[in-house]
Amino acid sequence: MKRRDLVAAPFLQLGRKARAPIAGGFVMDGFPLGHKLRDHASFAAPKDVKKLPLVIVGSGMAGLSAAWWLKKRGFNDFVMLEMEDKAGGNSRYGENAVSAYPWGAHYVPIPNQKSPLVRELFQEVGLIVDGELNERHLCHSPQERLFIHGRWQYGLEPEIGLSPKGREQFKRFDALIAGLHGTGKWAIPHALGSIDPGLEGIRFVDWLKANRFDAPELMWYLDYSTRDDYGCALGDTSAWAGLHYFAARDHDDKGPFCWAEGNGWLLKQLQAKVGGHVRTGEPAYRVGRSGGAWNVMTPKTQYVAQTVIWAAPSFLASYIVEGAPRAEGFSYSPWVTANLTLDRMPKLSGGAEMAWDNVIYGSPSLGYVVATHQSVAMHREQTVWTWYYAFAEKTPNEARRILIEKPWEYWRDLAMADLGKAHSDLADCVSRIDIFRNGHAMVRPTPGFLASAGRQKMLKGHDGLFYANSDLSGISIFEEAQFRGVEAARAAIARIGRQ
Repeated sequence: MKRRDLVAAPFLQLGRKARAPIAGGFVMDGFPLGHKLRDHASFAAPKDVKKLPLVIVGSGMAGLSAAWWLKKRGFNDFVMLEMEDKAGGNSRYGENAVSAYPWGAHYVPIPNQKSPLVRELFQEVGLIVDGELNERHLCHSPQERLFIHGRWQYGLEPEIGLSPKGREQFKRFDALIAGLHGTGKWAIPHALGSIDPGLEGIRFVDWLKANRFDAPELMWYLDYSTRDDYGCALGDTSAWAGLHYFAARDHDDKGPFCWAEGNGWLLKQLQAKVGGHVRTGEPAYRVGRSGGAWNVMTPKTQYVAQTVIWAAPSFLASYIVEGAPRAEGFSYSPWVTANLTLDRMPKLSGGAEMAWDNVIYGSPSLGYVVATHQSVAMHREQTVWTWYYAFAEKTPNEARRILIEKPWEYWRDLAMADLGKAHSDLADCVSRIDIFRNGHAMVRPTPGFLASAGRQKMLKGHDGLFYANSDLSGISIFEEAQFRGVEAARAAIARIGRQ
């Protein structure tokens, strides 16, 4: 966001005519507790002691997937500990009188035919029925649109004003991706395929330059894509990860699956299956070995376990887990998510009607998704927009400092200024803006990360403790979280001695 946009932002508030000021504030501000854990702050000694074979730390999609797999195989003797008041990690959601809405992940692409775990789950929860996609959960049309040169167009690849050079390079890039996909080496989860160490060790931006890709429209689109899935720019993304975004998925025009609450819908399905094992508001502040067992300490209970699945972000382990390797090479992108409650939709202008996903060309944000897009109501004025901002242009430490220092009004004005570029009357539509600051939202697939010593150590686990977070994949998507959770569950069961 350029300085002139920030300077102009407060005037959007003045343009609200006789309406009350926009309400709102910060939500889910769990970082003070996270910082206590990081700084080895003291906690009250637990009063209770419980013995059981397995403890899962972290209730994001990796932890929940581990629990799902365990329960399907008849193993129920475990608990799952969650620091926050709600389970779900990056799939948490909120709701108000208008709609439910996501705070993080907001869709799942159609799973590949060769992605067995995700297809197994999707069949269980009714997203795939008798081998067919359940259309009730598929994103309604129009799905995506892009605001470019003062107009909206359908689709996110720039078409309005596209130069001949840009057209040629898009066509050449698409052909290259089709060739890569056809090799069968690119898969989701990526452990089912193979990784080219040469591509994984260099920056995506350097690979693009070497292959004569430099058209501004294509470079913007590819940069948007890496910011969208990884939270980082072309220069911080490995060439392998940049190409994986496009080459690893089977192309299915029917998707994605999406819901008002985003991946909170999947969260609810998994919670219904394993929710009785989840202990929210119970942070594990120390995990150590004693007498051949793991002692997992929380302010309420000391759990004595044969084995532990660490499904929380991997970097936290070195602060809490005895013998944990340092998370060397792990870099995490900070994010801001704003949910804007609108009393009415802005006036339609600039072409294409409202879509589910709406992006502004050249913006540092990722645009917004419309929570009520899947509603079948004939007419609906009120809605909620979820706006995403990844700090791709900052180092993670710089971004986290800004996250903590800037007041809610700063983020309110930033969101309004950004969206105001495409919606001139937005100030008269918004009644509330709630802001979620996530300092370690998703891992960055930086060059060389997958081969790094820190990651390799964590993949092996130690003394019956197994790491499971999606950050081990270098890609923070549902399929990778599910795979890591299930892999850790397999290892834990083998350790315990039950098949």
